[in-house]
Amino acid sequence: MVRSYYSERYRSRYCPPGLAKKRNGCMPPGLAKQWRIGYRLPRNVVYYDAPGDIVVRFGMPPEGYRYVRVAADILLIAVGTGMVIDAIEDLNRM
Repeated sequence: MVRSYYSERYRSRYCPPGLAKKRNGCMPPGLAKQWRIGYRLPRNVVYYDAPGDIVVRFGMPPEGYRYVRVAADILLIAVGTGMVIDAIEDLNRM
């Protein structure tokens, strides 16, 4: 469901050929995947709230958690600590 939601958005976005081959959300190598499940999300990682209709399809996260998008990944993080609980990785694989 998430992959279908993002498929058109990623296909229409221009990505230089060198970065497109890396399949990391068109991120420069130094910025790609700086998170790991079971660890805090680093402070320098930029993330965005997951789109509302994706959250509705997943179901609301448990209290104290939220869904966010980091590059081409959707993460479930703990609000207070920023710990990554679960992830759907690499939305570019469609």
